[in-house]
Parts: sequence; C-alpha cells; structure tokens
Amino acid sequence: MDLLKKWTELYIEAGCDEVGRGCLSGPVVAAAVILDDSFEQNLVNDSKKLTFKTRMDLDSYIKDNVKTYAIAELPPTFIDEHNILNASIHAMHRALDQLTIVPELILVDGNKFHPYNYIPHQCIIKGDSKILSIAAASILAKNYRDRLMIELHDEHPQYGWNTNFGYATKVHQQALIKYGPTKHHRQSFRLKYD
Repeated sequence: MDLLKKWTELYIEAGCDEVGRGCLSGPVVAAAVILDDSFEQNLVNDSKKLTFKTRMDLDSYIKDNVKTYAIAELPPTFIDEHNILNASIHAMHRALDQLTIVPELILVDGNKFHPYNYIPHQCIIKGDSKILSIAAASILAKNYRDRLMIELHDEHPQYGWNTNFGYATKVHQQALIKYGPTKHHRQSFRLKYD
C-alpha cells in the first residue's frame, strides 16, 4: 500500500518521528521532514520494516529530495530527568526548531504530543506506515541513532551496541550484569545488573 504523500492539501506539513524510546542506553533521537511536492520514493516506509542497508541507501535520497529536514537528540541524563515520553516529544520540538521552513501542520507518529508554537498538530497511530513524511522522518532518525550507537560500540564493545543499538537484548543485559552501566545508560530505566 502506498503511503499518503499529504494528510491535507491545505497546509505545509512536517512529519515527525522519534526512535530509541525503548532502549536501555543511548539518546532518544527525533527527526522532522517537510517533503517536496516532487518527492517520489516507493521504498520509503516505516523504518522498522526496512533492512539496515535499505534504510542507509535511502538516507541521502531523502536528505537531497525534501524541502527541509532536521534531526535532534537528547541524552540519557535528559531522559532520566524528564521521563522518556517528555524527552521524545521535546526531541521532536528540537527537530522542528531547526527546520528552515515553518510548517503549518505537524504530523506526529503515535498518540501523544505537546503543542508546539501554536501550530496545529495531528497524532497518527502507526503514522510511520501511513504517511510518507513521517516514514521519511523515521528513517532519518533511526539511521542517525544507529550510526551513533555503532560509534559508541567502539568505546564499549561488551554491550553489543553495534547489533542491538541499545535495546534490551540478552547480550546487553548479561553485559550489564557483568560490567554494570555506563554513562550512556538510562539510570531511570530498569537495568538488570543488580
């Protein structure tokens, strides 16, 4: 099924999504995308449905063929202080702050969002598998975060972040039990290392 290119024809729309909410380590990352009217890419879909290679291949196409995009991250310390939901929404706000075009409607993946600069927003459950701009944002956010976790893996290879990207896999949890948490772990999450 083709993803919707526009929610409405009336407004400049920005699609927003975040990645990393359920991870034990690393930042939460959000992206915002305003599509160009000529944007055509049938492979763009919910980032969770794409292979690592396909996502990475789409990265530069999306960046080169949208009107504007932005990516923002918030560290584990922010997540611990404000909780993961608020951190996710704040990261989306930060991404919206960086767009070079002001949107007239914000399309958000999921069912929760805080008002942003008096711009109307629409929450769409599973929006990353329904709306093209949200799917593009999901790909940019996931690629950015995956690259970051692969870099952090070089510092802390025992946690397997190059393959689990900070999620609570058995390898990650066993490493927490053996080595304890790093500064990249979220202390407010239930880390199984005690």
